[in-house]
Amino acid sequence: MKETLNFYNKGFGWVCRQCERELDLPVESGHSHSRFMTEGEAESDRPRMAVAALAKWADAVQRTLACPRCGITELVDIS
Repeated sequence: MKETLNFYNKGFGWVCRQCERELDLPVESGHSHSRFMTEGEAESDRPRMAVAALAKWADAVQRTLACPRCGITELVDIS
């Protein structure tokens, strides 16, 4: 998968390297429950996302990534 200076893509979305280090996220999820039970319509009123450092596209043409947690942005050439 493609990688940039601040983000990398493991096939399910772009992850912010800085936030991943700060949150000390494991590479593989060590949850005892499935993602279904920890995200979305989980029974808890405060579901926890499996990847808290997931970036979003900052523009309509999907060339700039932005991390909603730390605010870092980067132009991505996916061609």
